[in-house]
Amino acid sequence: MYTSDELEAAQRIVYAAMPPTPQYAWPLLAKATGCETWVKHENHTPTGAFKVRGGLVHMKMRKDRGETRGVITATRGNHGQSIPFAAARVGIRSTIVCPFGNSPEKNAAMRALGAELIETGHDFDAARESAMEIAKERGLDFIPSFGKELVMGVTTYAHELFRSVGELDAVYVPIGMGSGIVGTITARDMLGLRTKVIGVVAEGANAVALSLAAGEPLSTNTAETFADGMAVRVVNPEAFAHIRQGVDHIVTVSDEEIAEAVRLYFRCCHTIAEGAGAAPLAALMKERVAMAGQRVGVILSGGNIDMPKFAEALEGRTPAA
Repeated sequence: MYTSDELEAAQRIVYAAMPPTPQYAWPLLAKATGCETWVKHENHTPTGAFKVRGGLVHMKMRKDRGETRGVITATRGNHGQSIPFAAARVGIRSTIVCPFGNSPEKNAAMRALGAELIETGHDFDAARESAMEIAKERGLDFIPSFGKELVMGVTTYAHELFRSVGELDAVYVPIGMGSGIVGTITARDMLGLRTKVIGVVAEGANAVALSLAAGEPLSTNTAETFADGMAVRVVNPEAFAHIRQGVDHIVTVSDEEIAEAVRLYFRCCHTIAEGAGAAPLAALMKERVAMAGQRVGVILSGGNIDMPKFAEALEGRTPAA
């Protein structure tokens, strides 16, 4: 996806705006999982999620190329916070399109970052189609949720993890549009590690798992999960090609298992994980017998869970999709 020189350029951009995030091996989590478990805390970024890294790199490089007219993108929340956060730093206006019924707290955060927010469509993929039409109507540049500069940015978290803790036996990564897992695969390969990269999807949004089984990108009719960062029903072909080549396997987890992982993170680490951020831990718990005694990483990709849903999870319930 990128060269070492391009990675260094991406790192300079990211670290001008934020420090590296921590990775901790929590003792209580090790007891629960039965292995040495390293948590990559991407809930500690300026927007509470890993996506900000890609937004910073993309918007800075866009500005450097002289592409300064407004941008528009579609989101369920974290990508939609990364773009206005980064756009404001370089003086470019941003418009964000999200589906009806989207997270009220993520919507508030996007507005607070200076974005114009448009709500349309019943899910992410419908919002994405609307955003592309609005881009044509208004003369805005549409930013997809997967692309080289976005991957260059988000992959910096994987380099931080691998360089800090050394070679892991495996790392679990949630899959939405694919930038996080493709960045992790690329970092693993660039550093010459043998770490297994294991993808994680939700039962109600399993298009990537179905695609891997079929050997080609597939779409589903629905994407229903409270883990909104993984609620995607249309697989990006470019991302899929990288995933198919570099992933060890994909684990499918239920919303009940994700909610239990949200509770486990709070109980063992006193940290907050949104659904997609908790999914890798849910997958490790599902495979803990096979992973016993190994050194394993889990990407806590974000902590932007709405308070009512977090309260439901802590009370032992599973939030609605």
